[in-house]
Amino acid sequence: MQMRDIPFGTTDWSTIPATEHPGDTGVARWRTRQFGPADDPIRVRMVEYSPGYSADHWCSKGHILLCIAGELETLLEDGRRFVLRPGTSYQVADGAEPHRSSTATGATLFIVD
Repeated sequence: MQMRDIPFGTTDWSTIPATEHPGDTGVARWRTRQFGPADDPIRVRMVEYSPGYSADHWCSKGHILLCIAGELETLLEDGRRFVLRPGTSYQVADGAEPHRSSTATGATLFIVD
C-alpha cells in the first residue's frame, strides 16, 4: 500500500453517516472514508458489529484491524481462531488467508484496507 495524494486532515467519525451491512446474523454498521487517488483509494472505516454478528462470507481482502471496544473472533479458513480485544490488532494481505469474523458481545473496530 502506498499512501499518496492525501492531504493532512482529521475525521470526526460521529459525523460520518453509517451504512448497514447484514451478516448471516446481526449487522455491521460502517462509517467509511476513502483517501488518495480515485483509481487506487485507501478505505478507512469505523465499524460497529452488533451482538451476535456473524459474517456472511469468507473474506480474502487485505486489512489492518484495531479493536477499540468489545471482542471479535476471527476464524481462518485453515481452522485457526484469533480473538481481538480492545488494544489488539491483526493484519492480513490481499489474497492471503481467507477469514471470517463474528462477535457474541459486539465490537467496534478501526479498519484500513
